[in-house]
Amino acid sequence: MREDELLASVSTGAVIGAFFEVYNVLGYGFMEHVYLAALVRELKARGHRVTREVLVTIHYKGEPLTRQRLDLVVDDRVVVEVKSSPVLPPTARRQTLNYLRATSLEVALLLHFGPAPRFYRLVSSKAGQEGRVSGGGE
Repeated sequence: MREDELLASVSTGAVIGAFFEVYNVLGYGFMEHVYLAALVRELKARGHRVTREVLVTIHYKGEPLTRQRLDLVVDDRVVVEVKSSPVLPPTARRQTLNYLRATSLEVALLLHFGPAPRFYRLVSSKAGQEGRVSGGGE
């Protein structure tokens, strides 16, 4: 395993652990900003670097088009997107993968604070291939 893959693995493990801790304490039913605030607090308490509302530039045909705001970036390695709804919108995974592709990062986590906690790990190879999605939770 490459060093950057190992570091991303440590960061994703920490985010998933913090996700379940926040879910166990707060439960289901709050707005996304509440879960984001709790995640930031939990991750910082665990010694991780967390940046909120990161702006990334979206390019079209090699030219800057607009900017998009990401929920969190953890340890400068993992994009984190939070959803809080009864049912995860069908577009959420694609949206998160597109956010990831707009960065130089390769790993994202989609955290669903729904009736049951669910997370999805998305990986984008920077070689222009489609991303991969794996899920977990409950």
